Amino acid sequence: MAQEGYWNVIPQIKSVSFPVRGKFRVDLVDGRIIIMPTSAFPCLKKVPVKERGAWYLMGGGVTWDSCPEVIHIEQILGNYTTYSHEK
Repeated sequence: MAQEGYWNVIPQIKSVSFPVRGKFRVDLVDGRIIIMPTSAFPCLKKVPVKERGAWYLMGGGVTWDSCPEVIHIEQILGNYTTYSHEK
């Protein structure tokens, strides 16, 4: 019998977008979509709105040329122990 849910899935970022002002959307490879307030990531304030589409993956996270940080999957999902990029 197959397990329901995402028990043994390693989350990976597929795409990033900003669907409405103040919201940050992350689509995962497994089909999940996470939408959160941009205020949860103060480093995004340094990314000009016109540059937000120019994101790229780095070390299991996402960043921009004008962003001083990499936003990692464990920050998005809120579980460092399970999703840490530093194992």
